[in-house]
Amino acid sequence: MGEISNKKRLKVTSDTRPCLPRHIKLRHDPRRGRWVILAPERVFDPDDIAVDVLKLCDGRNTIQDISKQLAKNYQAPAKEICTDIEVLLQELADKGVIIS
Repeated sequence: MGEISNKKRLKVTSDTRPCLPRHIKLRHDPRRGRWVILAPERVFDPDDIAVDVLKLCDGRNTIQDISKQLAKNYQAPAKEICTDIEVLLQELADKGVIIS
C-alpha cells in the first residue's frame, strides 16, 4: 500500500509568499552554463523564466509582487504572468521544491 503523508498540500495562490526550503538550492552550474535546482537525490533543470521567478521566491514577495516585477521586465500583462507563475510554483510545491 502507498504511504500516507501527514503533510498538508500547499495550495499556491496569488497571495502565497513562496520560498525554497533550506535543503533545496538554486545554483548556477558553470559546467552546464545553466541554473539548476539542487534537491536531495534530485536535480531540476528550470528554464530561464522559471529561474527569474525562483530568484524572487524569498518568502517576502507574494506571487502578485513577483508578477508585477516580471511584468515590467517582460513587458507582459501581470495578470497572465500571475496565472503562469501559480501553475509553475504549484508544480514545484507538489514536488517539495517550494514552501510558503
